[in-house]
Order: sequence, then C-alpha cells, then structure tokens
Amino acid sequence: MVKLRLRRIGKKKKPIYKIVAADSRNARTGKFIEAVGQYNPLLNPIGIEVNETRLFNWLKRGAEPTDTVRSLLKRKGLWLKWRLVKKGVDEPTMVAELEKWQMQQAEKLTREAAKKARRKEAIRKKRKAVETPAAAPAPVVETPAT
Repeated sequence: MVKLRLRRIGKKKKPIYKIVAADSRNARTGKFIEAVGQYNPLLNPIGIEVNETRLFNWLKRGAEPTDTVRSLLKRKGLWLKWRLVKKGVDEPTMVAELEKWQMQQAEKLTREAAKKARRKEAIRKKRKAVETPAAAPAPVVETPAT
C-alpha cells in the first residue's frame, strides 16, 4: 500500500521533511517512490510546499496520507480542494469555496493574534503586581506606659 508521509532530512536539531509517496513497509528514511512536497517546521509561519498535480495524482491512485500529512494538507487548503475534486464540484463553486476558506483562515489568524496579545498583557499585569506589592502598614511600636 502506498502512503503519503513525511521523510526526515536536514541536520540535527534542524529538521526539514519531504512529503513522499512511499510503500508503507519501507522505513521512514528508506526508499520512496516520489517526493511531492516539502515541510519546514522551523519557519514562522511554517513552510509547506506541495506539487498539487503530483499530489492529486497519487491521491487518485489510492495513496493514503498519514495523519500528519493530512493535517498539513488541511492547513494549506489542499485537502478541501481534494474533497471538492473528489465530489465532482464545478470550477466556479470550487473557487468560491476556496476563497471562503481563505477568509476564514485570515479571521482565525487575527483572532489568534488578539488572543496572544491579551495573554501577553495579562502576564505583564501579573508581573507588575508581583513586583510592586501593596504598601504594607507601618509596624506598631508599643511604648511602656509610665
């Protein structure tokens, strides 16, 4: 059975992965049939490059993507496109769906950025409160009565 999976390349502590079509019985770094893309997790945002025609060719032939590769394809929008192609949706509908998906992704990024800013502000306020504790009352000194 052919699987679309990641093949690790790169240096120690600096991984880069190729998205490859490989026999499921071969090792992770073993023989593969064809490289259809590349994934770099160290970039910000992560870098995903895929040859769509070769990817869809392998999917049409029955290649199964691993969970990780499927999540990368979803992040790139290719899994949605594949599902639409598989359903036989016409081109204008497909373009509209992909544009809608891209708008949702842009909204998601803005929400995540706002959430990150709120967290950062909350941490800043918490640190400020710890650094400047409330003024403690002055100690009461008792004087002996005469």
